[in-house]
Amino acid sequence: QVQLVESGGGTVQAGGSLRLSCAASGRTFSSYAMGWFRQAPGKEREFAAAISWSAGSTYYADSVKGRFTISRANAKKTVYLQMNSLKPEDTALYFCVLAPGRTAQAMGVIPPSILIPFHWGQGTQVTVSS
Repeated sequence: QVQLVESGGGTVQAGGSLRLSCAASGRTFSSYAMGWFRQAPGKEREFAAAISWSAGSTYYADSVKGRFTISRANAKKTVYLQMNSLKPEDTALYFCVLAPGRTAQAMGVIPPSILIPFHWGQGTQVTVSS
């Protein structure tokens, strides 16, 4: 059984930075693409970033491109999301996702609802104050 545990969320002022971590356990982490999604209050869950199993390819939502960086350390079974130049509109609950059979590129284009049956963490809250 896969378990994903996010950490690193918090409250920062606009322009600040946070680094989220997602630790995986339970199966072969290094074989799968990983993604970060987020959900703001009253809004649909949306894609933020994804990374291929080898870390050779990364994909970003237009809203975070140039500010967020996804990376992974397969030996530690951990995926990271470095978030810089944070804006109030980045305020959301951030989730990591492991979806066997889905590529990182696919995570960025398919509706997040399609990924609901796969493995999600419990989320970590990011709040950006203006």
